[in-house]
Amino acid sequence: MDSKKTILRLRTIPRLASLAGCVIILITVGFDMPVWFKNFSISLNLIVVYIGLISIFSRYFSKKSRPSFKVFDIDVIFTLYIITTLIMRLEGIDFPMLNFLRNDRWLNLAVILVLIRELFALRMNLKYKQVNTAQVFIFSFLIIILLGSFMLMLPNATTANISYLEALFTSTSAVCVTGLAVVDTATFFTPFGQGIILFLIQIGGLGILTFVSYFSYFFMGNASYESHMVLSEMTNNETLGEVFNTLKKIIIVTFSIELLGFMLIMQSIDNAVIPRFSERVFFSAFHSISSFCNAGFSTLSSGLYESTFKYNYTLHLIVAALIILGGIGFPIIFNLWRYIKNKIFNLFKLIVYKKRDTYRPWVLNLNSKIILMSTLMLILFGMIFIYILEYNNTLADHGMYGKIVTAFFGSVTTRTAGFNTVDMSALTLPTVMIFIFLMWIGASPASTGGGIKTSTMALALLNILSLAKGKERVEIYGREISQISINKAFTIIILSIIVISLSVFGLVIFDAEKGLMNLIFESVSAYSTVGLTRGITAELSNPGKIIIIATMFIGRVSMLTVLIAFVKKVAHKKYSYPTEEILIN
Repeated sequence: MDSKKTILRLRTIPRLASLAGCVIILITVGFDMPVWFKNFSISLNLIVVYIGLISIFSRYFSKKSRPSFKVFDIDVIFTLYIITTLIMRLEGIDFPMLNFLRNDRWLNLAVILVLIRELFALRMNLKYKQVNTAQVFIFSFLIIILLGSFMLMLPNATTANISYLEALFTSTSAVCVTGLAVVDTATFFTPFGQGIILFLIQIGGLGILTFVSYFSYFFMGNASYESHMVLSEMTNNETLGEVFNTLKKIIIVTFSIELLGFMLIMQSIDNAVIPRFSERVFFSAFHSISSFCNAGFSTLSSGLYESTFKYNYTLHLIVAALIILGGIGFPIIFNLWRYIKNKIFNLFKLIVYKKRDTYRPWVLNLNSKIILMSTLMLILFGMIFIYILEYNNTLADHGMYGKIVTAFFGSVTTRTAGFNTVDMSALTLPTVMIFIFLMWIGASPASTGGGIKTSTMALALLNILSLAKGKERVEIYGREISQISINKAFTIIILSIIVISLSVFGLVIFDAEKGLMNLIFESVSAYSTVGLTRGITAELSNPGKIIIIATMFIGRVSMLTVLIAFVKKVAHKKYSYPTEEILIN
């Protein structure tokens, strides 16, 4: 028993050491520290890295703590990187291709990798009966928002003093992938501060629990039954065995799409516009992640409306594609990929074996059909009306191709992305109303976007159509929609209207001079985590900023999730009362 306690205590050493190392790194980078402190931090980081190496190797010599085989390749990559970094810091070693590893930032990265490896080796044990999924989800966002706000307060994160309210607003906007800003991201934050914002966007876009839950399982090779249950609710998987496989796919798909977007954006930028290679890399990475996560943050003061990027239609189309992929939802991406593979396989059989399947399985499921059709219709609807209404207004200085691309981009970006390629304050009133409608609907379920979701609006319209036809059931594509889905759709719509109305009411009290339409636009943008603004965000009063912070947070986690988290559940009763109809119309 004593030996077990000793082993457990020894296991805490690399965790505490790497945590201390990361705190020291944050202090060193965030503050202007004296030379002796920087030298001390380097020495400490070297010790942490050596401890981390010993910890990784020691796990493979113990049967009880030995990681599963599938994590072996990850440990190999981590170990090779750490060892290479340490070797390159030795005197007399010279490998021109690896000399960049002599920079202290790569040693810092090694320390961070050690912390990741140690933290995710902890056994995950979520108490399903004591804490419900909604509470865990909400508190995870609250914690990361607060941590992000303190990180943005670091002196080296900004070029000027920042108040805590401004830091909290920026952190909330980044974690909730909104994009509304009270300060100019391009000029107010240093590259270090912009890096913090980018980190918060990535964590917020996927959800902090996606990372923690998956990697906890990945490095330990198991998780409790309660943890499986919590995660099955988070990922909408009915089969517990598929939960972690789904989380793995989410992370792989996210990073793969963002990497592809990064490379395409790099190719679309003229070297004369951003001469330095390192700046082009950061610009491309920032906008790829911000686009896929539907965040809307930009390192340009005027966003993509900046004069040097306003007519870069290739860049606009790349960003729009990333927004759409991030906004249709991971389940739809997985189902689409399966559908495409099935089509390719059937085509191969037809060409090679001259056989055509008589039985065609239901590959593209009902969710995918409804969401894809809704997304397409909304994009076309917005694009056509923006093109018509803004033809001689904000689209006037574009050619025909430019008008089409800009109208298309405007329709896409309102779906919770928040990038702008036109002057938002110059839009006609009908266009503003269309923007509000599209922002309110937002993206699709299980995506990086917000809003009431495309499927919610689709179900509401289908239900209205069924009632108009006198049908008792909602049917589409040869399937009947469950009543619980219809109930949830109308609940989400009503709750969104309540939250937005309360937000507008509060803003009218404190910022009435900004104009009612502008305040409505701001509230809907915040609730749907869009990030578009009519230029009043930075001018809001402190109470107004707090209202927008609360609206962004509720919009990200959804009001229905808040109610589920804190309203006491009623046990299911094995009886039912007689049914009566209530006069409605």
